[in-house]
Amino acid sequence: MGTVAKRDGYKTGYLTAQPGSRKAQNETASGLQPLLLNQKKECLLYVPANYDPGTPAALALMLHGAGGVAAHGISYIQGYADAKNIILLSPASHDYSWDIIAADSFGTDVIFIDHALSYVFDRFSIDPSRVAIGGFSDGASYALSIGLGNGDLFTHIIAFSPGFYYTFENMGKPSVYISHGKADDVLPIDSCSRRIIPKLKREGLAIVYEEFDGRHEIPPSISKGAVDWFRP
Repeated sequence: MGTVAKRDGYKTGYLTAQPGSRKAQNETASGLQPLLLNQKKECLLYVPANYDPGTPAALALMLHGAGGVAAHGISYIQGYADAKNIILLSPASHDYSWDIIAADSFGTDVIFIDHALSYVFDRFSIDPSRVAIGGFSDGASYALSIGLGNGDLFTHIIAFSPGFYYTFENMGKPSVYISHGKADDVLPIDSCSRRIIPKLKREGLAIVYEEFDGRHEIPPSISKGAVDWFRP
């Protein structure tokens, strides 16, 4: 894709990074580490303790909620990453929230995410059948938006308490996991997930939907259920 076409693609939320684009490097450090990709934007990577380039890992790109930081995205499912061999990638949004929410258009965050994904795909052995995008609250809304628009890359979408989704064009047929608290007073379930689910079903997507007795949160049973669904 040429430079102009690539820039235009970012305006639609489309990503260009793909796993297996280069032979993964063999020397890797495990644990939590910062990726110094941009001096003004934080990005964290978590590599499971027993990662082995000979055994492709799953990858989960996890996105924080409004006003959050990269560490929040990592925290949502970090406790399961070692046992499930999942590499976690968590960038911070450029503004208080993700570009389609803060600026009403795709732009800086899409570009940064594409850069971060390319970095990981170039250095780690990733199972292309287990590439997820997920998040909580605004991060869940953004995960649905980017995930549905890049279903040729993301095989799974994990949306904890989303508010909406927006795409120019849906690509592929990613599997979708959505959870929402029945007493959520930040993003009320009736106007959010209960509206989203019928729309996704009309798209013919495979959906797992969990409502729970709680507010705007991710109970441990929900995070575990999502990970077990993504990485059985």
